Amino acid sequence: MVDVQKPHISKELPNAVTVAVRRTQDYFERTQTSEGYWWGELESNPTMEAEYLLLTHFLGIGDAETWRKLANHLFKTQREDGTWGQYYGSPGDLSTSVECYFALKLAGISREDPRMVKAKEFILSKGGVPQARVFTKIWLALFGQWSWKAVPTLPPEMVLIPSWIPMNLYDFSSWARGTMLPLSIVFTQKPICPVPDSAAIPELIPDGKSNSSSMPRFKSLFGISGALSGAFWWGDRALRWYNVLPWHPMRRIAIKRAVAWIVEHQEDDGSWGGIQPPWVYSLIALKILGYGVDHPVMQKGVAGFKGFTIEENDTLRVQACVSPAWDTCLAMIALEDSGLPSDSPILKRAGNWLMNEQVTVSGDWQVKAKDTAPGGWAFEFANNAYPDIDDTAEVLIALNRVKLDDQQRQEDSIKRGAEWMLGVQSKNGGWAAFDKDNTRQAITKIPFADFGEMIDPPSADVTAHVVEALARLGYTENMKPLARAIKYLWDEQEPDGSWFGRWGVNYIYGIGAVLPALEALNKDMSNELVRRAVDWLFSHQNEDGGWGESCASYGDPSLAGQGPSTASQTGWALMALMAAGEWPHNRVHRGLTYLVDTQKEDGTWYEPWFTGTGFPGYGGGQRLKKTPRPGDPKFQGAELPAGFMINYHLYRNYWPLMALGRFKRYAEEGVTKSTEN
Repeated sequence: MVDVQKPHISKELPNAVTVAVRRTQDYFERTQTSEGYWWGELESNPTMEAEYLLLTHFLGIGDAETWRKLANHLFKTQREDGTWGQYYGSPGDLSTSVECYFALKLAGISREDPRMVKAKEFILSKGGVPQARVFTKIWLALFGQWSWKAVPTLPPEMVLIPSWIPMNLYDFSSWARGTMLPLSIVFTQKPICPVPDSAAIPELIPDGKSNSSSMPRFKSLFGISGALSGAFWWGDRALRWYNVLPWHPMRRIAIKRAVAWIVEHQEDDGSWGGIQPPWVYSLIALKILGYGVDHPVMQKGVAGFKGFTIEENDTLRVQACVSPAWDTCLAMIALEDSGLPSDSPILKRAGNWLMNEQVTVSGDWQVKAKDTAPGGWAFEFANNAYPDIDDTAEVLIALNRVKLDDQQRQEDSIKRGAEWMLGVQSKNGGWAAFDKDNTRQAITKIPFADFGEMIDPPSADVTAHVVEALARLGYTENMKPLARAIKYLWDEQEPDGSWFGRWGVNYIYGIGAVLPALEALNKDMSNELVRRAVDWLFSHQNEDGGWGESCASYGDPSLAGQGPSTASQTGWALMALMAAGEWPHNRVHRGLTYLVDTQKEDGTWYEPWFTGTGFPGYGGGQRLKKTPRPGDPKFQGAELPAGFMINYHLYRNYWPLMALGRFKRYAEEGVTKSTEN
């Protein structure tokens, strides 16, 4: 174990923490909306702006002023070496750079522009367009810059497969099914939207590199890829042969049902699933089938993007998603942890807003949880089809501690949410993000699985949040669901004592979720497995007292716990350590001092680093049992070409407030659950 001193608390630290807490409380008080919610920017990568520009051209609604502002943002995010990347501080990414380059040319930027020359040199150094990911090639094929023959195919007939037969639509994760179904329509039509000659990008396809086929050679499908990859390889070819036949007996029925599914899944705000990929592809598919931009569905879809865009300093940027429910419940917990009274008007406004956001209608999740009544919460303003298990857990924690005027409604809302969570627990005892038992690994072998995640298996971080929520609601480990969940968490612990973070970067996030859950259950925190997690955190503390971990740890687990200190990750580490009873330790005090010293006068922290995760880029979302090496199909460098990283702009504020508030409470109570080393 790490040797850590346990000095008495100095008078200066509690006083400094109290001042810091008050500053951040003031920040949240003045930034709360009149409706009661908080909403911070969700920053991802510049393909959002590039693809939005391309979408407006495809739909015929692009305008010079919008494109100019989008181009300004793309140049603002371009690095000195001419590249664009997946997250702050990452190496340049080939596919991201290709999409940005093409969008800029379409916006009228000359290939002779020095910034474009740098980008082209980088792209060619990485093999050019032939080495880009499948989804980048799809975008290029839409505009005649890549052959549709060189893109994997998928038939719309997939919508006709019953949910009990493998490889049906609901075997895909929620975000993937909403993306793949409209794309299946695109693949049958193979549209090409013309672009000016000045926007063409032949210079990004190296001489002699044909784009007639992007599928791997058959001999490469043995070994690591195995029989499943070989089956999908042959399946893709069979579908191509099928598509060129003059007769497709089920095609018309399939497209009709697919369109009905797509239209039914449009949300009130015009989006699909509240996220960018299914949104843009649904609009493209409907446009191909004759839906004009004046059609109500199209009008609502196009208008909805206004709620996802941010215009600032002559630039326009596009959010992949919005996170008001997530931001609001976590801000509430931070304010509750930091001592705001349960009947505070701030908390009551937030609590009432959250209760109004509870999803009380059926969604796709009921395909595998037929007997479960709705009751969860979604991540976004509008997403009735896909309530989020993680959001629901944190909302329940927040609502359980606030005193609302309508207490009966509050109790009913909490009960309904808890019962919904219990109803979507997976067979292995864990909880996923949106679905129950969405774990069919075969899906991850399809040719499209070179980007993002195709399935939604349980994860330790979501499971831990659910366990914490249920424990705080009075559920005990004697209950079978919680007993199974605890076993799942112990089974998921890494040999070094950490936990993989599926939805946050990365192992720090995993530990930061699990140890507070165990504390909420009144588990023995002197347990050897807990002490290993504590030692892991102590051994990964930075010299400045904080904790940090780069997104690159998803590509190289040897980088776990390594990176510049951030306020959010320091908050996670401190909450985990204090949950384990370590609040008197000098290492914890150093972490708190880091937060106090780096806090800005307005109660916020500076954090350009990405500490949120959308996709690790493994296809299945789970940690890999064996680290891929260069040449392996699953290998990712630090650029994470198959990943999707997120900078939640409020993470930098509510997570450290939680940590500071919990220390303040522990110090005031003068109680420690730790044992002597």
